[in-house]
Amino acid sequence: MEIVRKRPIILTIICIIGILWSLLNFIFVFSPFIKKISDWAPAIYGIIVAIQFISFIGIWHMKRWGVHLFISAFFAKIIFSILIDDVSYMGIVLSVIFTIFFLVYYRRMDEEL
Repeated sequence: MEIVRKRPIILTIICIIGILWSLLNFIFVFSPFIKKISDWAPAIYGIIVAIQFISFIGIWHMKRWGVHLFISAFFAKIIFSILIDDVSYMGIVLSVIFTIFFLVYYRRMDEEL
């Protein structure tokens, strides 16, 4: 028997913002700025953005792996931003706020895939 977990409204709002944020960041993957850095930079940044998008889908379905994936993508994105010398402090603050809310509701999320 499957337990139906109701998603809190704040997680719904965060997931919608996060999904839209990820889609907008995906456009940045094809920007000339990223292409100028190196041949590998668009691929690496694209993978990070795709992982971030997938994590929001996992959190939408109240899965703990979504939180794990989001935190991993968060640190990968920070490392990438530092390496290309383009740190977005607004993005870091937003990600930290998202992480706090995810961790508040972490116990209510499903452990299974």
